[in-house]
Amino acid sequence: MIDIIRTNSQNKDFIELVRFLDADLAQRDGEDHAFYDQFNKIDSIKHCLVAYENNKPIACGAIKLFDFNTMEIKRMYVIPKHRGERIAQNILSELENWVKELSIEKCVLETGKKQPEAISLYKKCGYQLVANYGQYAGIANSVCFEKMI
Repeated sequence: MIDIIRTNSQNKDFIELVRFLDADLAQRDGEDHAFYDQFNKIDSIKHCLVAYENNKPIACGAIKLFDFNTMEIKRMYVIPKHRGERIAQNILSELENWVKELSIEKCVLETGKKQPEAISLYKKCGYQLVANYGQYAGIANSVCFEKMI
């Protein structure tokens, strides 16, 4: 059984999963990784999820306030052994529930063109492609999405 807990960015299991995520992204992004990495610091994220199987951390995700009425989905990751088990969908759904509880109306996110499984997940979960926003405007390898919650 998978248990998902709400926590913050100080959670040691969240930090460990983000370390795995960053290693994966460094490999995928290559020379572009330093650009993306600067926007993925976790020290100020207050709303994080960690999924556990038999008390072992296997996935994570987070939301961060983007503007007064928008949360940004951040730090989505599932360890390779558990991919394809709908865990990312469950994490995303729980993040959206949290957004609703916070009375926020919209989620935005950025992912990379070198992450086709992430793009597929977001489309499947009802996220719509939008013009690249903020720091991702004009960045060819970025893909941005939004969803009204």
